[in-house]
Amino acid sequence: MALNLRLHTLIFLLLLFSFSTPSFSDSIPSPNSQCEAQLQQGCHDSAKALKLKLIAIASILVASMIGVCLPLFSRAVPVLQPERKPFAIVKAFASGVILATGYMHVLPDSFDCLTSPCLPENPWRKFPFSTFIAMLSAVMTLMLDSFSMSRYNKKLMQDQEAADEEEKNEDRKEISDNFGKEEGIIEKKLGSQLQRYRVVAQLLEAGIVVHSVVIGLSMGASDNPCTITPLIAALCFHQLFEGMGLGGCILQAEYRLKMKAIMVFFFSVTTPFGIALGIGLSNVYSENSPTALIVVGILNALSAGLLNYMALVDLLAHDFMGPKLQANIKLQIWAYVAVLLGVGGMSLMAKWA
Repeated sequence: MALNLRLHTLIFLLLLFSFSTPSFSDSIPSPNSQCEAQLQQGCHDSAKALKLKLIAIASILVASMIGVCLPLFSRAVPVLQPERKPFAIVKAFASGVILATGYMHVLPDSFDCLTSPCLPENPWRKFPFSTFIAMLSAVMTLMLDSFSMSRYNKKLMQDQEAADEEEKNEDRKEISDNFGKEEGIIEKKLGSQLQRYRVVAQLLEAGIVVHSVVIGLSMGASDNPCTITPLIAALCFHQLFEGMGLGGCILQAEYRLKMKAIMVFFFSVTTPFGIALGIGLSNVYSENSPTALIVVGILNALSAGLLNYMALVDLLAHDFMGPKLQANIKLQIWAYVAVLLGVGGMSLMAKWA
């Protein structure tokens, strides 16, 4: 959880930097005619936009809480428990949503920012920075995933060796000794799997948090009600389905109540917090300023790489190559249908958000 706290602080500092350094923005060449046209297009009504943004804060908060909490309460419904087949289908749908979020929402936003006509052509439109940063982000996510598991497995082996050493120093019967070894092997496998679920849950939330704050900030800083109105509905569905994916991972991680509450809280409030931050700083923040475009574009690219890696490797590949789906072709087919539905639904929403 310390990872998430440090990430929130870093995002906040980067976003503050993006609108608190006018001297850096002034050092970049002034926008060209295309940029000026982009700044002037659309309807602008600050009073109406503010009302819509306040509605957005409340509705997105509720949608986020419902989405992330639904899987956590599924234990009360026997058919939706993690070991049952319907849970695998629901999780496949949610994983498809997360995959489409990375490819269809976050990465295109990064392209829009880093290839904007408000930025100088050299170097921003001479090199594909968005895909390059997303690629590095995916590799860094793999490193975090790998190092976290290596550290845990090393600690587990040290504990097991210490326990074996204690057993050697005690006079025990051969039967109880063999039973203890078998039990230790089972506990080691379960502990390793549980640790992997926890790493996945925290890394996934980290990627979602980055995108949520950025998109909330953009909405909060906008005074264009024509853009905000369709965004409210799209973001509500977006947070609902994305929350279901994260909630399923939190459920499998088997955190205690306090940790579950913290993770639910951070996911639920990040987009409303971004909107509120954008409202408070709308007088000094311009989403088309060079510094803001660069910071937001880089953050979106980092988030896209993380989400794409997590969706493909830690969620979809892990489940589809696992024993439950490999042993049941019919269930595997239904899971693929669920993935395509999740991907298709979120891809359709990219038209509005």
